[in-house]
Amino acid sequence: MTAGNMIVRVWRYRVAEPQREEFERRYGADGDWAQLFRLADGYLGTQLLRDPLAPGVYLTIDRWRSAADFQTFLARFGAQYAALDRACDALTSEETDLGQYEDTGPG
Repeated sequence: MTAGNMIVRVWRYRVAEPQREEFERRYGADGDWAQLFRLADGYLGTQLLRDPLAPGVYLTIDRWRSAADFQTFLARFGAQYAALDRACDALTSEETDLGQYEDTGPG
């Protein structure tokens, strides 16, 4: 992977109906996760997608300027990341890391 290419981190979640409003608040573009990511250089934004055909299924797409920026974020803010993950754990019945993907476009 080239260090300079934009990357996205993609996660899939299953959320029970009673937790969906809070989940959307915490995982949305201005939610708790995005606020934490904004502390780091290289964070470009978060998108929250809801599956209209499968109630309670969501994707998050977190954009980073480079893989190195994301790794630097983890090194610097790993404790806060882990704490927020624990605080949000009860909101989901399933959480799947779909991976890290590199932008194929120029620069």
